[in-house]
Amino acid sequence: MSTGQATRQAPQPLAGLRVVEFTHMVMGPTCGMVLADMGAEVVKVEPIDGDRTRHLLGAGAGFFPMFNRNKKSIALDLRSPDGARVARDLCAQADVVAENFKPGTMAKYGLDYASLSRTNEKLIYVSLKGFLPGPYEHRTALDEVVQMMGGLAYMTGRPGDPLRAGTSVNDIMGGMFGAIGALGALVQRGITGRGMEVQSALFENNVFLVGQHMLQYAITGTPADPMPNRISAWAVYDVFTVKGGEQIFLAAVSDGQWKTFCDALGFADLLADAAFATNNDRVRQRARLLPILRERLATRTAAELAALFEQNGLPFAPIRKPEELFDDPHLLATGGLADVRIPDGPKAGESAKTTLLPITLADSRLGVRLDPPRMGEHTADLLRGLGYTDADIATLRERRAVA
Repeated sequence: MSTGQATRQAPQPLAGLRVVEFTHMVMGPTCGMVLADMGAEVVKVEPIDGDRTRHLLGAGAGFFPMFNRNKKSIALDLRSPDGARVARDLCAQADVVAENFKPGTMAKYGLDYASLSRTNEKLIYVSLKGFLPGPYEHRTALDEVVQMMGGLAYMTGRPGDPLRAGTSVNDIMGGMFGAIGALGALVQRGITGRGMEVQSALFENNVFLVGQHMLQYAITGTPADPMPNRISAWAVYDVFTVKGGEQIFLAAVSDGQWKTFCDALGFADLLADAAFATNNDRVRQRARLLPILRERLATRTAAELAALFEQNGLPFAPIRKPEELFDDPHLLATGGLADVRIPDGPKAGESAKTTLLPITLADSRLGVRLDPPRMGEHTADLLRGLGYTDADIATLRERRAVA
């Protein structure tokens, strides 16, 4: 396999497909980004004052440039009859429409699936919500909300200290599942000629993530402990503090790996101990085994252990911070990072590295064809494509229907 470069020559299996997205924050834009990266023309419909995620601070500062590459931007005021009409004109030419507003919002503007599908029966409509239809559907959901109510925060934190995961796992995966549903609907449309509505939701995504722990309880009758306090399936599967206070994750998840582990580290006495003969034996003896390993490994450096584990094919990982990944040799060698122009804020116009979808098609990473757009960057071009004249566009702008 070659280095899988992120190039403009990567396959674009969705080329020729038009997606119109009425989305904000992370979940909806992720769905559109997946389709855009695979070649679809994705038109992002923004309010005339812009998507509010363009100007978030702190943890939200990376939202817009991360999830809106390869898209075009048109700015419309949906509350204006003219703006809503333009949006409906866009949707009439769309293969896919995606939205992640509160239930009932799109219907107010004639932009719900029932309204749009009457004139565009081939339309695939992706609704990305907090909850699938049911008792909770009108609640306001956030990634943190569903992590708390869906068991993930409980499993991530220490006992009595629920903790959200360190990234927007449900938003991102919920968007991905929306895209997967859209792809399935596109295949079905190729057979039947008709579109359909696809729904994806944060809460249901979160429950899917903790499903393994639910089944653990169903099978064993024992509730799953939070991950920091869990009974591990493997005895050696932990973070070790080593020489100089550095930390490294080390694992041996089979009897063969245990033998290799002991041979590589010179732990013949542990290998000969019948109490540690099998993985399940070692799990039962974990409270005795781990202190022994921690004491012995504390004299080794993280670099020494990493080299030893790599040489012997054993699982290991340095403990890295996100900012350190910009210099990761594997990501750099395989084209896993690509340049994008920052569209907003004090660094607008500057270049930054972004991460690409973790897949290859025909041995190529799916790269950046279009930088994250400036607000309304493509408004005029898209309107002309719908048949609006320059005079029409000027009038719409005078009425503040478009920007």
